[in-house]
Amino acid sequence: MSHDPMRCHEAFVRLDDYLDRELSPDETQRVGEHLETCALCAREFVFEEAVIHDLRDKLRRIAAPEGLMSRISARLQEEEPPAQ
Repeated sequence: MSHDPMRCHEAFVRLDDYLDRELSPDETQRVGEHLETCALCAREFVFEEAVIHDLRDKLRRIAAPEGLMSRISARLQEEEPPAQ
């Protein structure tokens, strides 16, 4: 499929979804191609990727308050539709 090269603004507004792997295969390819050719957008991508990585790393080290998981589980069971 042939398409026009993505512009910086288009790539920039899609970076979060690109990082979260929430774009269509075509959009993923287009953003990736843009990042390969645009140093400015590639630098922003590396920065955002590092922020997300650091945040995930810090969140893994935070213990959930006691009983949180059981409260979440109970709440989810309350909201499940009855089996038919």
